[in-house]
Amino acid sequence: MFLFSILYNRGVYPEESFAKVKKYGLPMLLTQDEGVKSFISNLTAQLSEWLEAGKLQRVVLVIMSKATNEVLERWNFSIETDSEVVEKGVSREKSDKEIMREIQAIMRQIASSITYLPCLDEPCVFDVLAYTDKDVAVPFTWIESDPKLIANPQMVKLHSFDTKIHKVDTLVSYKNDEWEEQ
Repeated sequence: MFLFSILYNRGVYPEESFAKVKKYGLPMLLTQDEGVKSFISNLTAQLSEWLEAGKLQRVVLVIMSKATNEVLERWNFSIETDSEVVEKGVSREKSDKEIMREIQAIMRQIASSITYLPCLDEPCVFDVLAYTDKDVAVPFTWIESDPKLIANPQMVKLHSFDTKIHKVDTLVSYKNDEWEEQ
């Protein structure tokens, strides 16, 4: 859900390649590109498996220049899992309404990010990095990657949300425009 919102709001794909749907009480745009939909579907299935097992620590969406592969933005979603819930089946309750309110706040913040993030005025591509426990089996279709860091980035912390099982902290880092005074 956050991925589509970021790809749309940051203009990684053209506006006409998205269709409006309502999810989490918010109008959202989902890509209609079959290749991207297939990639996201496979990605989501694997991340969900790791998340439910308590093995996923972080997911990073990286936006890069299509021409140079230079990393322009890193959307970092750090995940803390309540190990008691995963290991012992302890129940923690939080209303769907509260969770949705927190997700809506992040979605609004992603949409408003275009006001302070630099314009992506060149064609871009994206990649998704998953940070897991070391003992996790990784599908053969996944490859090891460098962390795709940005030298001297600007950083903005976004809202967190907590499902009572997982707490997610969000941070976007972006390339500092060279023309700005340091």
